[in-house]
Amino acid sequence: MTLPRFSSESDPGPDFLGLLGELNRLPRWETIAIDPSKIMHGTTVVAIQTVDGVVMAGDRRATSGHLISHRTIEKVFPADEHSGVAIAGAAGPAMEMVRLFQLQIEHYEKVEGRPLSLEGKANQLSQMLRNNLPAALQGLGVVPVFAGFDEKLKKGRLFEFDITGGRYEERDFAASGSGSLHASTVLKLRHTGELSSSEGIDLAIEALFHAADEDSATGGPDPIRGIYPVIAVIDSNGFTRIEDEELKSRTNSLIEEVTGEQS
Repeated sequence: MTLPRFSSESDPGPDFLGLLGELNRLPRWETIAIDPSKIMHGTTVVAIQTVDGVVMAGDRRATSGHLISHRTIEKVFPADEHSGVAIAGAAGPAMEMVRLFQLQIEHYEKVEGRPLSLEGKANQLSQMLRNNLPAALQGLGVVPVFAGFDEKLKKGRLFEFDITGGRYEERDFAASGSGSLHASTVLKLRHTGELSSSEGIDLAIEALFHAADEDSATGGPDPIRGIYPVIAVIDSNGFTRIEDEELKSRTNSLIEEVTGEQS
């Protein structure tokens, strides 16, 4: 096997998607009728800005129409050392997009010898979403949330997207998925400009808990099965996923607090 060779006019350089295009290896979706009830969808994800960086979280449920198709799906992934992406929408295309996004960032760094800026990463994800628009119009839409720690500005940054590739930077929090309206309401009421990472984790758990209480497609904590949200902290130390035991303790404390208020 040899490396591909390109003319100066067609050389894609650090653009991994351009490389796949030149090799005719870009993923394609056939234009056929698709039954939405057969597509697995991820639901609610959130990102919260803190004084240290960003907290990203997602519930664990995937649905196919009105059925629960998966109870422990992963929705929060590292994009690289200092950024992460959380997926909502059609799960298959979303996971493939995340893998391509991770490779694009790695490819750029290897070719250029330096990491892509956080805003550059958001632009790359925006381009992928724009390329996915024909599939989105068939019901295979992907609406991620991207966040990371900007090493130049020394702070966390959040980006929301739409299915056309529109990119929108948010200041305090971002949410996507079927339960995003309810999660956003909690975040809007509870968020302050001085949240620590620990407080951000608790707020993310609370937002997903209340979203699950109102939205049937969002999975709440399930102590019987040992299912809790996926939560990661992104700060100057990099992308760190919170361990299940810590999440169990924090989630059970929230449940006790809520049930105590209701009684």
